[in-house]
Amino acid sequence: MQVYLPIAELPINVFVIFGMGAAVGFLSGMFGIGGGFLLTPLLIFSGIPSAVAVASVTAQIVASSASGALSYWRRKQIDIKLAAILMISGSIGSVLGVWLFSVLQDIGQLDLVISIAYVSFLGSIGSLMLVESLRAFFRARDGQPATFRKPGQHNWIHKLPLKVRFRRSKLYLSAIPIVALGMAIGFLGSVLGIGGGFIMVPALIYLLRVPTTIVVGTSLVQILFTMAVAALLHAISNQSVDIVLALVLMVGGVIGAQFGARLGQRLRGEQLRALLAVLVLAVGMRFAVDLVIRPEELFSLAPIAGL
Repeated sequence: MQVYLPIAELPINVFVIFGMGAAVGFLSGMFGIGGGFLLTPLLIFSGIPSAVAVASVTAQIVASSASGALSYWRRKQIDIKLAAILMISGSIGSVLGVWLFSVLQDIGQLDLVISIAYVSFLGSIGSLMLVESLRAFFRARDGQPATFRKPGQHNWIHKLPLKVRFRRSKLYLSAIPIVALGMAIGFLGSVLGIGGGFIMVPALIYLLRVPTTIVVGTSLVQILFTMAVAALLHAISNQSVDIVLALVLMVGGVIGAQFGARLGQRLRGEQLRALLAVLVLAVGMRFAVDLVIRPEELFSLAPIAGL
């Protein structure tokens, strides 16, 4: 069944788009990620223009994150104070990201920047996560205790000023790294069309020492609010949100997120991190291949924005 996308200006099979949304929504609920780092590349590989894919995915992330966050809210696995600080700082980052997105689109360098950024971020973060998760898996198999610190133990981040107490996470640490993390996630989400969960989740676990049971739900709440701001800004300033594409992705994402959240509760922490690392690396490698192979069409006839 073909459906015409008015902003992307091309027809596409609605069941393919629905399947993409459901699959990524499933992963969103299971890993506590927005899923944009998978969905945006899938749309681009399917022929959707980068600008439309990035902007439309922000709207889909809102729906799938809301669905997943609701499941964790019912289980009381969300730190509201931590999520509030991340949301406010993430909104500021989203505003800056949408501004940069518009600038890159005007000068015709958006596609190149998106590809290079995906290769760099996904390759480095995925490698680190995979190495750590494999070490944790082998330690657990051999009966050795985990080496990472328990929540409440101090590292260099705990020496920073402006400390805040987070009773739900049992932490007392500076708001500075939390604000910086929130702004970075909001900025990257607006430019690359990603929820940032693949950065947020490991950062909360390894840097801030937030308990794994709290991380997923808290991450989803922050992603929900930040991406809502990004989607609104993209729709107003760039007019690049394809509502038809976004709605189909939303329906699939909401359904998939519910099943993913249920499965995520049954897997151990190292298993979740290993699976997420493999997904991150696979997407990064796909972008790397596209950067080095010879394209089928050496020239583009697309109009340059602003001319």
